[in-house]
Amino acid sequence: MPTDQELIQVVPSKRQLAYQATEFYAFFHFGMNTYTNREWGDGTEDPEIFNPTEFDARQWVEAAKSAGMKGVILTCKHHDGFCLWPTKYTAHSVTASPWKNGQGDIVRDVADACREYGMKFGIYLSPWDRNQPCYGSGKEYNDYYISQLTELLTGYGNIFSVWLDGACGEGPNGKKQIYDWERYYACVRKYQPDACICVCGPDIRWCGNEAGDVRKSEWSVVPARTALAESVQEKSQQSDDAEFRQRKITSDMEDLGSREVLKGENDLIWYPAEVNTSIRPGWFYHKEEDNNVKSLEELKHIYLGSAGGNATFLLNIPPMPNGLLHENDVNRLREFGEWKQEAFSCNLAKTADVFSKDEDPDHPVCNLLEGTSNTWYQPKEGKIPTELIFSLPEVRRVGYLVLKEAIQHSQRVEAFQVSVKTDENVDWEKIYDGTVIGYQKIIPVFRENVKEVKILIRDFRVLPLLSFVGIYQDRGQSD
Repeated sequence: MPTDQELIQVVPSKRQLAYQATEFYAFFHFGMNTYTNREWGDGTEDPEIFNPTEFDARQWVEAAKSAGMKGVILTCKHHDGFCLWPTKYTAHSVTASPWKNGQGDIVRDVADACREYGMKFGIYLSPWDRNQPCYGSGKEYNDYYISQLTELLTGYGNIFSVWLDGACGEGPNGKKQIYDWERYYACVRKYQPDACICVCGPDIRWCGNEAGDVRKSEWSVVPARTALAESVQEKSQQSDDAEFRQRKITSDMEDLGSREVLKGENDLIWYPAEVNTSIRPGWFYHKEEDNNVKSLEELKHIYLGSAGGNATFLLNIPPMPNGLLHENDVNRLREFGEWKQEAFSCNLAKTADVFSKDEDPDHPVCNLLEGTSNTWYQPKEGKIPTELIFSLPEVRRVGYLVLKEAIQHSQRVEAFQVSVKTDENVDWEKIYDGTVIGYQKIIPVFRENVKEVKILIRDFRVLPLLSFVGIYQDRGQSD
């Protein structure tokens, strides 16, 4: 069993730290399926049908930014093999379409819009290509995939995410392709060393479902075998299956990284989770789903469980055949952004008196208000439990409590508790028992007349390091 000292030696890379700080970002599924009203194409689609006459990448990115997102990932090629950029390696691309007389480049336009709006840009390039005759041939196909991956990595500026799907079906020769994952990874590291390789990759872990379902405890330090691409590939969707998109996390996959689960594990890695789902039932646009856009309450629930539960949140918004996002999706994104801005705009902790009886003078409690990556609070000694009390200057209605660990020094907190005192109650009221904090934990409080907030770190691996505490006023009601 790894010791606590051994556990905290597992820390994130710089690219992983940057990825977790992205928190919330968009997926845009766009391509042949947009025009055939399908989810998975078979590679026989005619490029003549691809003609987004009103395409506006700026509208896509502006809508994502209005929701409070920090980045965008584009499906540059889905399983049908149609390429949204003028690749040199197949004619099955935008060059064979009537859009802009074959002179357009969706990837270029989206990447440029991201730069204009200060957003990160990422790529999805399906390893399964149902149009490519050499799929299933082994090295020949891997050469082809590497060539297209290289085009995307070298032609569109900085890339923050390379999203690798695990779908792997039979090729035209009746054989399945054996993906050369290590070669794919080496290509990304060579041309975009700051990019995270996600899902079937070593940097960011798929949470295990497409429904936005989250674990109560999402650990970042997990067994290295969790990152085996072949294992992830096996559990990925292998056919167009509506039921798969609604599957939840099973009980046997609920805990991946507690001390108890890590007993007997000798090879551990930092492998944080990403939660991905679509704003609609499907990943591609379907007109019949125009009135099935997720509600604001549904999006809030997923956001609080993912970005507020030590994971990142990747939300898909599928553009229409005309190349624009539907107004229902745009309006929902704006509503979400307005809620997010309002919910986290007033940090009451900044004016509170903070008490800790055993703070380390080199890492005082005042560091909790800065929210920077290079300062933190820590107790003077590693005694369990550790207690922090925030006394507000006057009673307030509190909406959310936000906690963050200094994860550059690993994930340390194993159990914590939150209590509040109101002006009507002299005793502490326990409102939350938790395990993981990690990069960020958002806790709904929703209590009236709160005077004090107590955070009790009940168990930790080695000396807890907290980088931020935010106590956010509920602005839904007047003072």
